[in-house]
Amino acid sequence: MTHRENADQLVVLKGIRKYYPVKEGGLIGEKSAVKAVDGIDLDIHRGETLGLVGESGCGKSTLGRVILRLEPPTQGEIHFDGEDVLAMSSNQMHGLRRRMQIIFQDPYSSLNPRQTVGGIIGEGLLIHKVGTKSERTERVRHIMEVVGLRPEYINRYPHEFSGGQRQRIGVGRALALQPELIICDEPVSALDVSIQAQVINLLMDLQEEFHLTYLFVSHDLSVVRHISDRVAVMYLGRLVELADKRELYDNPLHPYTQALLEAAPTPNADVVKNRKGLTGDIPSPLSPPPGCHFHPRCPHVMDRCREKVPAFQVHKPRHRVRCFLYSDETE
Repeated sequence: MTHRENADQLVVLKGIRKYYPVKEGGLIGEKSAVKAVDGIDLDIHRGETLGLVGESGCGKSTLGRVILRLEPPTQGEIHFDGEDVLAMSSNQMHGLRRRMQIIFQDPYSSLNPRQTVGGIIGEGLLIHKVGTKSERTERVRHIMEVVGLRPEYINRYPHEFSGGQRQRIGVGRALALQPELIICDEPVSALDVSIQAQVINLLMDLQEEFHLTYLFVSHDLSVVRHISDRVAVMYLGRLVELADKRELYDNPLHPYTQALLEAAPTPNADVVKNRKGLTGDIPSPLSPPPGCHFHPRCPHVMDRCREKVPAFQVHKPRHRVRCFLYSDETE
């Protein structure tokens, strides 16, 4: 079944939930669930970089894996280029996987230490039976050049490379099948700051050259600001704000977004001195607070925040927010 609301939308998510069932109190305990993703409506436009930010444990990486159907959602709809991803057979998914790839967070654990660079980058080409052996080798050598690796290193192993070089191998692997969508799952968080900018600039250059679409998952607001076109802010499984990059950074609406931006590193000592910061820790997704999940830490909390879930709605053009400060509507 084809579902197309807008030709510019490459990915459309509706009501996505991902719950992990757990048992409490041992073998005979009551069943509960970790609500990693709790009702996400989102679209990713062709050729854009959508930044997805939030604290560790808020469900960002899980959402990326659900989009790729590496994990099945508990509920909801996923459409890729108008096609219903969840209705696809395994054979159909095999074909679709050529069009969407992932760059993992840790370049040290995501590369098989027993495979050469050529084997790692070329594995997808082999699985999808792309070209002859010599054509695949030539393709791998070309990709190595594109991502800034010397082709003569094709028979070397991951342990012979630095962290930044290993992540370039990961980028090359994602690029090999010429995908349309790449999920970048915290691709620079494990790297030295001096190397992060190199990898970010590489991703931006590749996007322009190969017309790629990125979902860029990160907790680092400065990195997201550099690479993204739009930014979605996630808190405890739910989106709380979505806007164009400049709008979100210049005019953040949700108290959580404001707190994240206030907590971002700055060389201004006066700003640091006057910061209030967030109070308390992020609640457990096993037992999230009722109503607005953010209410236990919010400086503007009202009685209704503790009882009802605010709607995620448009506050002004291209700017959506989930907060009773801007609307009385509920989900």
